[in-house]
Amino acid sequence: MLERLGMRLHPEKTGVVCLTRGGQGFDFLGFHHRKMESWKWRGRYYLQRWPSARAMRALRDKVRAATTRSRTERPVSAAVADLNPVLRGWAAYFRNGNSGRKFNVVDGYVHERLAIFAGAKHRLAGRNWTTRFTYGWITRLGVYRLTGNVHRATAHASR
Repeated sequence: MLERLGMRLHPEKTGVVCLTRGGQGFDFLGFHHRKMESWKWRGRYYLQRWPSARAMRALRDKVRAATTRSRTERPVSAAVADLNPVLRGWAAYFRNGNSGRKFNVVDGYVHERLAIFAGAKHRLAGRNWTTRFTYGWITRLGVYRLTGNVHRATAHASR
């Protein structure tokens, strides 16, 4: 049918994967899809999705670019103003599914990068996680938090 339309499948992007019993999974539209076994009902598998490794890498690159040490002449609030639209849009796209763990990872990474940025800006040694750059500090800056923005969809199990 594709040949009649003058189309063909890309050999590197097209493949058949086995999803039964938690098989390898596949990436599609920025999500990694995989069947995972239920914690509550052993033997039942549910299709779950979370941001793919490529999507996580792209977000980390954007966060790193906004908080690079070469831009320490800017105030920290300007870096936060650059990050918030990116984080808000990323959370809106990936909030459907099972992205909670990945959202926690992103929040930790943003916290770490902002602590490094602020430390370099004020010429402080170390990252000062426990004393200076706490979660209260991040909250006062107004950083958009991804944690708590996941909307779970109902799914039906297969055996």
